[in-house]
Amino acid sequence: MPESDLGQLSTLLVYAAMAAYVVALIAFAVDLTGLRDGGRSDRSRRAVGIAMATTWLGAGFHLLGVVLRGVAAGRVPWANMYEFSIVFTLVAVGLFLGLQRRHDLRFLGAFVVGPALLMLGVAVAVLYVRADGVQPALNSYWLVIHVSVATIAVGVFSVAAVLSALQLAVERHELRALQQREVPEQVPAGAGGAVRAPGTATTPPTGAWQRLARALPGSTELERLAFRLNGVGFMLWTFTVIAGAIWAEHAWGRPWGWDPKEVWSFVTWVVYAAYLHARSTRGWEGRRAAYLSLAGFGCILANYFVVNFFFSELHGYAF
Repeated sequence: MPESDLGQLSTLLVYAAMAAYVVALIAFAVDLTGLRDGGRSDRSRRAVGIAMATTWLGAGFHLLGVVLRGVAAGRVPWANMYEFSIVFTLVAVGLFLGLQRRHDLRFLGAFVVGPALLMLGVAVAVLYVRADGVQPALNSYWLVIHVSVATIAVGVFSVAAVLSALQLAVERHELRALQQREVPEQVPAGAGGAVRAPGTATTPPTGAWQRLARALPGSTELERLAFRLNGVGFMLWTFTVIAGAIWAEHAWGRPWGWDPKEVWSFVTWVVYAAYLHARSTRGWEGRRAAYLSLAGFGCILANYFVVNFFFSELHGYAF
């Protein structure tokens, strides 16, 4: 049966969003290049203005594509991996745009739009299925509740993971700069110089990445924002696991059966719980917290791609 006109229009709008995100990604990259070359991060920048405008345009196309997908299918548009992908990437981009209204996070644009664009490419090239109804097991109001919260959680975790990765990169630069200030350069006497006095700081040559890292927020600020987002994502994921157990009781007569999808959802919950506990009570700030944050997101990716394609049993109809 051919796909409806609305379904085809939804797909075209997703492609239009991808085209806008490509322009935005290029503009964000140009802006980062300017920062790398010594441009001030607080001045008005033409490239980043273009990037933000096209990101808003892409998000508009993206939102319309998701809405029309739901209209074409006659249900909520997150019942399979293709739909889940286009929705959680919309959440990630929307979260970036929302946060940008309160904080200057334009530096984050390339690192959010780029992965979102890649995920949309995978969605349309590999995961795509035509807009249609769902199997009886999915025909429940829990599809609206359980999966919608899961998509929001994954979108929030995605942005938090980007912040954690940037935090590690910036922290590495900060540590290197601190070491260079503490350890004076030894100038050979035979080269026409003398050994510098202990404690005398030197000014090392500044590389491209060092200049870019200086223009970004400090690792402490990046880690603090990632922690807040991970806290929100964890609450959403907790609800997702609980709602999934309730749905399983209604659909299969048991709340938990150690299905691979259920196991990895629980593993993800444990990793993020360990992250929040260690960060809050054990003082695991900085690098160790970032590693746990990225480990949690790695569990989400494994749950989404590896489990869904190779191990999922009862949840296999989702794609």
